[in-house]
Amino acid sequence: MRRPKSWFLFRMAIVLTMIASMLAACSGRGGGTAPEMGDGQEAAPAVVGLAPYGDTGGLTLPLVHKPTTITWMVVSEKTNLNDSLLAKEIEKRTGIKINFQAYSASTYNDKLKVTVASGKLPDIFHGLTPSELKKIGKQKAVVAINDHLDMLPNFKRMYVDENPWVIPSYGDEAGNIYTWPVANINRDVNHGYLYRKDIFDEQGIKEWTNTEEFYQALKKLKEAYPDSYPYASKTKENIFRDWAYGWGIGGANYPVYYDEAAKVWKYATVQPEHKDMLDFMKKLYKEELLDPEFMTDTDDSWTAKMTSGNKSFVTYDWIGRLDLFYNQVKDQNPNYDLRYGNPIGPTGNGKTLESITNGFSIAVANNDNKEAALKLLDYLTSPSGATLVTMGVEGETFRIEGDKAIYPELADVPLVDISVLEDRYGLWLQGLYINADKRSVYFNYTEKEQEAQNKLLDGNKFEQLDPVLNFTDDETYAIAEIQTSLKKMADEFNAKYILNKDYGDMQWQQWQVQAEKQGAKQIVDIFNAAQKRLDKAAN
Repeated sequence: MRRPKSWFLFRMAIVLTMIASMLAACSGRGGGTAPEMGDGQEAAPAVVGLAPYGDTGGLTLPLVHKPTTITWMVVSEKTNLNDSLLAKEIEKRTGIKINFQAYSASTYNDKLKVTVASGKLPDIFHGLTPSELKKIGKQKAVVAINDHLDMLPNFKRMYVDENPWVIPSYGDEAGNIYTWPVANINRDVNHGYLYRKDIFDEQGIKEWTNTEEFYQALKKLKEAYPDSYPYASKTKENIFRDWAYGWGIGGANYPVYYDEAAKVWKYATVQPEHKDMLDFMKKLYKEELLDPEFMTDTDDSWTAKMTSGNKSFVTYDWIGRLDLFYNQVKDQNPNYDLRYGNPIGPTGNGKTLESITNGFSIAVANNDNKEAALKLLDYLTSPSGATLVTMGVEGETFRIEGDKAIYPELADVPLVDISVLEDRYGLWLQGLYINADKRSVYFNYTEKEQEAQNKLLDGNKFEQLDPVLNFTDDETYAIAEIQTSLKKMADEFNAKYILNKDYGDMQWQQWQVQAEKQGAKQIVDIFNAAQKRLDKAAN
């Protein structure tokens, strides 16, 4: 969800100039669409008991006592979402009719700017930055969700009782939260080290279990294939971010990370652990075990190396590549077998993906429809709602076999993924799904992908998640101002340190001094100040 600084500043400027007009639009009746109460409409039928729809988390259906229409702005290529199975089922269960405002991913952000400028906010929408959302929240344009916890049992359970860090991390300094978090969307493992098991087996090389074994495996591959570079990379400067978890200096805010032992934030690229990582990479480069194009390689070139028989055999990438590469080359090489490998580095850990995130910044307009909109979001957060928006209707669209959803009417579709479910039923809409049923097709893994999940889960090989900090506007600007140039300088130094044989301890010490002058300490001070506020709010 990271965007360029120029985009961020432009958006901030727009929002600041629009607040006055928005407040005028949001006063009185409100900026969203009012409930549609035509003379011929009938009251929504009451649902007898909760059993037909599963666990609603304490909510009683329907959610409203009179027919209510809300507007919801989402990302989708579909133009007929109002006629989708999802829209009809939500209205059937809750009494709330959704008037979807759907825009493609390429046009959504521009349309959101225009919508915010008009002051006529949809009842539910997403896409503003946290800072933008807090600003209009303080001006009462969007709802402070914490003011309505008495009618939101699922929000209260998940984001107040079970995860009390959420409001201090995502709210404003007054303790108000304007964003509805998204939960349980991430897989446990989605990226990591991949290796050619067919080549390893052919050469009698065992998969590594630590960094030294990793190094020795690359050496044996080089001996067997002298013209090869056993480790290839296409992620350019992101190789340092990806490897950092194994040296205990990785995190969502990389190159800033939280040292759990010292309980302080640090700047990764000046730490001794970072130098150790660079020294290891330098050794690999010197011995021609690391592809010299690791900072410049293209996707196509990297793909050719990883799918050939004798160019490169180990890399770091998305787990979908395990089957994708096999399907590309199976006719020419049916023995091709790319597998997920153990993490490397002293910690032996890989990246941990958040179970709760604020990535979408879903918000509710402060108008006459706010209670209906909040209750609907709370229902979709419940187990029943999560099943509906990510799987559909049991017995109508899917049935359960084992612990997975099966779609009988999609039996002829080669691969039923979330895009197919969106197209057919209106499921998995960006900006609408806020909780997931883990039986959904998104969590259907191939044999190789499941092996990747098991490898890290069984060994608990995950770096601890860093705290989620809450920055002031001034801090956000300061970080953006410093970080862009500082990280560019760090990436350049990292590459020179590895590629230049003359770079060593003296250049490393010079870099540490230079980084501090360029703002590394200032950034760390900002993070640690935010951490103190978070700790105070949690106590």
